[in-house]
Amino acid sequence: MLDHTPVSRPRRKTFLRLTVLGTVLAAATALTGCSGSPGGSDADKTVSFYSWDNEATLKPVLDEFKKENPSIDLKVSYGTPVQGYISTLQTRINSGTAADVFIITAENKTEIMNGGFAKDLSGEPWIGNIADAAKATYTKDGKVYGAATASWGGGILYNKDLLAKVGFTNAPATWDEFLTLCKKLKDAGITPFYEGGDGIPVSLAALVGLQNEANGGTMDADIWAGKTSFTKTWTKPLEEWSQLFSQGLVLPSVAGLTGDQVTSEFEKGSVAMIGTGSWALGSIQKAAPSLKLDFMPVPGDSGNYWAGAVSPGYAINAKTEHGAAAEKLVEFLQSKTAVELFQKQTAAITTTKDFTPQLDPALSTMAPAVRDGKFYLPQVTWPTNSAALNSETVSLLQQLIQGQTTPDKVASALDAKLASLQGK
Repeated sequence: MLDHTPVSRPRRKTFLRLTVLGTVLAAATALTGCSGSPGGSDADKTVSFYSWDNEATLKPVLDEFKKENPSIDLKVSYGTPVQGYISTLQTRINSGTAADVFIITAENKTEIMNGGFAKDLSGEPWIGNIADAAKATYTKDGKVYGAATASWGGGILYNKDLLAKVGFTNAPATWDEFLTLCKKLKDAGITPFYEGGDGIPVSLAALVGLQNEANGGTMDADIWAGKTSFTKTWTKPLEEWSQLFSQGLVLPSVAGLTGDQVTSEFEKGSVAMIGTGSWALGSIQKAAPSLKLDFMPVPGDSGNYWAGAVSPGYAINAKTEHGAAAEKLVEFLQSKTAVELFQKQTAAITTTKDFTPQLDPALSTMAPAVRDGKFYLPQVTWPTNSAALNSETVSLLQQLIQGQTTPDKVASALDAKLASLQGK
């Protein structure tokens, strides 16, 4: 799943202010979706797709689509999750140059659905193949706007051989035990832990998820309703998480690392553990087949937990001029053929009803929790303004990593950001 944004970023414009330009600049790349009513004269001959997954991951899937649909000219552009993808998609939607098919995500679903930027998929004959939880994630007022084919869990992926060097036998039961494990690795000359600074880290999301559980599972709704606050609920998880940096177990330079860069270091055997999602496992195993890998949940004082969510879904641009071809592409992407190819590439925990994946043993601990929905991702449960709050949170966390702010100030700043977004 799941952007390479600097520590300081400009404030986002909301999706809800769509401006359709009269002309499309050539620099808008090969993406050809634009304003107009669906289904022009060439509607079945061309389709553009802005992909969340990278080219290597999607090549077998899209090659099969082209094989089965030789008359369709498929034009693909690849984004970099999370913030880079969302920012670029926002710009293209605002300028009327968004692709015919794009990805709707946890971070931008509210803006996409409220803004009317995606086509209603509820009437598609194949929509019943999408898992109920997946449909619910991208549903508004009974209409489905995204076709998600998987869910994911996020935790700590570790190199068994490196951890064995410090006597590792069982997953840490508490956050303090995890910090102790990191210290043992550091003392042994092994880089303990990396996590990209370009998104909300899965380790922090899981710690906040434990807080959500302690609040009865209604924490975010209660924050939005003014019954509690980020300060009251996020400060403790932030304090725990920031100990990685305040204790010198992880260097501040990770603030500038992308998820892809973290994965690359892990594949080289340069770091013992990384915070990542189940979606990363397949590519890591292909790049470094000799590594012995396993996942562990994120440990907290009140138990263990996973980050996670329904994966990003495929959406059709409501303004596409190539509606027939766009529908063919999305129908294919959720088909048994495509999902099986995608699962082989990613080791994803796919959830479509006509295909049951054979999961890697490294996902055996995670998979039951994911299928039961025992995971948490703030961007999914934030009732409104997910994209803007996600951007603000990432920026604040990068500052926290570098020692430029404190956990309580981060939480307070999130309260202030939410208040401003709500017009208070």
